[in-house]
Amino acid sequence: MKISNPAWLLAAALAVAAGPATAADNVKIGFNVPLTGFAAADGKSALNGAELAVEQANASGGIDGQMVELVVYDDQASPTEAVAVATKMIEQDGVKVGVSGSYSASTRAAAQVFQDAEIPYVSAYAIHPDITRAGDHTFRTTFVGEVQGRAGAKLIGDLLGKKRVVMITMNNDFGQSLAAGFKEAADQFGIEIVNEYEYGLKDRQFGAIVAQVRANDPEAIYASGYYFTAGPLVSQLRAAGVDAPIIGQEGYDGQSFIDIAGKAAEGVIITTSLDRDSESPEVQAFLEEFEAKAGYPADMVAASSHTAVKVVVDAVRRAGTDDPAAIRDAIAATNLTASTGTISFNDLGEVRKDVQVQIVKDGAWHHYAVISNQKLLAPPES
Repeated sequence: MKISNPAWLLAAALAVAAGPATAADNVKIGFNVPLTGFAAADGKSALNGAELAVEQANASGGIDGQMVELVVYDDQASPTEAVAVATKMIEQDGVKVGVSGSYSASTRAAAQVFQDAEIPYVSAYAIHPDITRAGDHTFRTTFVGEVQGRAGAKLIGDLLGKKRVVMITMNNDFGQSLAAGFKEAADQFGIEIVNEYEYGLKDRQFGAIVAQVRANDPEAIYASGYYFTAGPLVSQLRAAGVDAPIIGQEGYDGQSFIDIAGKAAEGVIITTSLDRDSESPEVQAFLEEFEAKAGYPADMVAASSHTAVKVVVDAVRRAGTDDPAAIRDAIAATNLTASTGTISFNDLGEVRKDVQVQIVKDGAWHHYAVISNQKLLAPPES
């Protein structure tokens, strides 16, 4: 396995293959993930989730007696670095299938490399719609951004009954995709978008936006962001006396958001892929085993990466070969229960599944609702 990251991360990124087979006999799965830089905390969770899936596969005999090995590279959530590491995986390491445990910009870049090489590639949690449009070898096990945005509109306009909404949008692939879906469905649920404010990835001080939102006096706020931006944003909104419900998305999903926002996190609601309170044996086993391995509670990134690797392992088993074309066809035919739902794909490689809604109660994420409207949640077909 190849890892281009500092020594302090090396232990966390060791190969998880084990058993009597030699490295040459292992079934290799490429895995690009941000282990350094602004997204390193998500990268750590993604790697832990992916490693857990491999450990579970190997504990059950691997694939036809061969052990599964993650070939891991740190892509730093950088498109340029993602292209370089995807090329190394394919040309140097000889992987026959890859998984992205990274953000949208880097996943889009790597997806094209895998597609051009006709190697199947699965995005665990990156949501930009163009990822699967790279071609017929690309798949996604989480919702495309527009789908989650439409679910957010239903949550606010229908489940919460709020109509006057302010949008606070991160101006990157993640935020723009979510905003597009929300706007698309807003009229359907009687939502009036009072105003929309944008901010950048590096922003942590939101005084100007907070003042404008307070003046707008909305009934609800739809705010995209990652935990490291959403935490300060939510904290500053509440400190300014803005008490409207705040609706986020999977970028909030994890203990880090709650730790950063503190008491202000209470009552925040998000759309995501993981229901901590699910009675599903698959979900509860994942939550228990992940925390035992990682030492902290599972988040959406961990669950999604675990799911994506499970999909790949299942497909290689069914393909019965390391031929990329056969693996690609097996992925396309997936019908698998995982911690993030029942996974199947349409012809574009987009997942079809329910949206989970979680709320912060007593300093932890808990079940709030499930959105199952298949027409509303239908992913793009082309």
